[in-house]
Amino acid sequence: MLWLLPALIVLTAFVYVPLVQNFGFATQRSNIFSGDSEFIGLRNFEVLIKDPIFWRSLFNNLLFAAVSVVCQVGGALVVAAAVESVRSRRLRQALRVIYFVPSAVSITVAGLLFYFIYEPDIGMLNGALNAVGLDSLTHAWLGQSSTAMIAIIIMSQWQGFGYTALLFTVAIQRVPGELYEAAQIDGIGPVRRFFSITVPLVREMSGLLTIVTVSGAFQVFNEVMVMTSGGPNNSTQVLGTWLYHNGFVRNDFGYAAAIAIVIFFVTLIIGLVQLWYTRRRKVEL
Repeated sequence: MLWLLPALIVLTAFVYVPLVQNFGFATQRSNIFSGDSEFIGLRNFEVLIKDPIFWRSLFNNLLFAAVSVVCQVGGALVVAAAVESVRSRRLRQALRVIYFVPSAVSITVAGLLFYFIYEPDIGMLNGALNAVGLDSLTHAWLGQSSTAMIAIIIMSQWQGFGYTALLFTVAIQRVPGELYEAAQIDGIGPVRRFFSITVPLVREMSGLLTIVTVSGAFQVFNEVMVMTSGGPNNSTQVLGTWLYHNGFVRNDFGYAAAIAIVIFFVTLIIGLVQLWYTRRRKVEL
């Protein structure tokens, strides 16, 4: 207990106490600069339910989670299996480095990089479209509500894809090679081997990464702030940026605290699912 005490003190002071305080702030109308506050009960939550930007932000987080599961879990598993099927050891190592490099780039740096790629006049994307005669497809990608959120999600998938692919690579390497050899001797093709051997035997990693990816999708902040700050016309707001905007731009700290409670319960539920899944897997093993 003496060894645990310092960590418990830090966690209590900087995590649990602020967490409890936040529930109190959500029942107030607070000015974080003057320190004035007024108790208003559950009015912040009533405003939240009627706030169309909050629901837009929640939808963007859900869209982020759905695309991330497909790309960073499903797509990464396919790529990892394809790379591990390459016979050349040096080529496998080179491919692992290639798809992992984006994950080593800071999310802020990646956001700035794609900000310039999407730039409508001198950006690489529109320049490439013009070069191949697809001028009609050029856009102000971050300046139009219809494309801004998708553009941000694409950047995030590029940055995070390599990390999950590397974890799948480790999981695939733990699959006994005799199973693949026996399947190959029986004349089973690579696609069927993937679905009959690889997918079932990396199920634990797939479930864990799905939960982690969904949880991360509800804590998105940096990529949106760097690239659009929630614009244009609030079309790229997510729960984290809408919380920041209300707390530190509009000086409505009580309403920001109410949004924080929503994020807390969403991530709490995801965390409980993760614990349940881990314990179930231990029982099965």
